[in-house]
Amino acid sequence: MAHLVLAGDSVFDNAAYVGRGPCVAEQIRAALGAAWQVTLLARDGAVLDDVARQLADLPAGATHLAISAGGNDVLRQAGLLTLPAHSVAEALEQLAHLQEAFGRQYAAMLQAASATKLPLVVATIYDAVPGLTRAARTALAVFNDTIVRLALPRSAAVLELRAICTQAADFAAVSPIEPSVQGGRRIAATLARFLTRHPSGWQECIMVA
Repeated sequence: MAHLVLAGDSVFDNAAYVGRGPCVAEQIRAALGAAWQVTLLARDGAVLDDVARQLADLPAGATHLAISAGGNDVLRQAGLLTLPAHSVAEALEQLAHLQEAFGRQYAAMLQAASATKLPLVVATIYDAVPGLTRAARTALAVFNDTIVRLALPRSAAVLELRAICTQAADFAAVSPIEPSVQGGRRIAATLARFLTRHPSGWQECIMVA
């Protein structure tokens, strides 16, 4: 039996935000069907540095690994978007420093994930969150570029959440940075479709809805 492990943050661990509706992990189980087992290691609020600790509990028999992480790390830096800058060049320089720090953390997370020797999927950070400013969306593009650039050379597939969760209804009403039932269904359908087409692994690939 194939066995998918979900690690990272509340993109996978969103049960607290969907009321009586199915969480993302449940929707992935349903979408994959009885031929797959799904284990949830992801935890709401987790950051990149938490993933290695989650992977220490990797169950025996795991065959595939999916990770959504980095969004909370970027969220912690959100206040820096309001820092004054005397020029566009200065603002970009500040953003570049944040990108470099994020890249080091993300690379360390990927190293821990690669050590499992499992086919790996990583998710980008969605940017259609209701209320997100244009400046924040532009900044997110920089961090997402880092995710893609670091993931693909490791033959990780990229779950492109920016192309999957695109509507306000894809985000939870009680916390708009979490997937709603609708958003979770879209994530689950895209991931399940990819995994069932490539059950034994893959080279680098970007998944969209």
